[in-house]
Amino acid sequence: MGRAYQNKKLSIAKSSDARAKVYSKYGREIYVCAKAGGIEPDGNLALRALIDRAKKDQVPSHVIGKALDKAKGGGGEDYSTARYEGYGPGSSMVIVDCLTDNPNRTFGDVRQCFTKTKCKIGTPGSVGHMFDHSAIFVFKGIDEDTVLEALMMADVDVTDIECEDEMTKVFTPHTEYNKAKQALLDTLGNSKGEFDFEVDEIQFIPQNTNSLVGDDAVMFETFLDMLTDLDDVQNVYHNAELD
Repeated sequence: MGRAYQNKKLSIAKSSDARAKVYSKYGREIYVCAKAGGIEPDGNLALRALIDRAKKDQVPSHVIGKALDKAKGGGGEDYSTARYEGYGPGSSMVIVDCLTDNPNRTFGDVRQCFTKTKCKIGTPGSVGHMFDHSAIFVFKGIDEDTVLEALMMADVDVTDIECEDEMTKVFTPHTEYNKAKQALLDTLGNSKGEFDFEVDEIQFIPQNTNSLVGDDAVMFETFLDMLTDLDDVQNVYHNAELD
């Protein structure tokens, strides 16, 4: 049975306001990632993956460049990470990751999304223990034995490898992200260390899923829309399955 990871791609909506919101989320995340780990993608694998994902989601190069320039200059906003956990409709479990320059404002905004949809925001760790914090790599054309050997040679702690429909999925603890990605690039990439990953992300993967139907499903979609509409929210992870 395949793991219930979410290949999150922020779809570009038709309205200019929706596009601007998507660009802003990517720009903020690129800025923070570059400021923390360096502005050179070759030396900052997390930044490299983030830029690749932004390009796939049609984020303009000038938005990416502006975020990198801001990180290079060392100025700009002082963002910090914030994570909120709680219970959504139908006893679903939710983790909300944010980047914020005002934690009090962000907490109030996120809490309002919970209360307006009759959900309950919890304390840190209240649902997190029911998710695996994993690095995920998905690619095609490479057999499982070759992948496993490459990762073992690099002393990577592999959680699972799945092969289905010519696609290979590799799961490792999130702390192994850089080591696992570098091993895959060194072994499977070309002379420039390039390789085409279908998915290259760190996510919270639910250990169990919760099927929602009827009013619970409708309310959950409203709840999710409210969260993702917040500027400070970067990612929402959950265990809900909607019909």
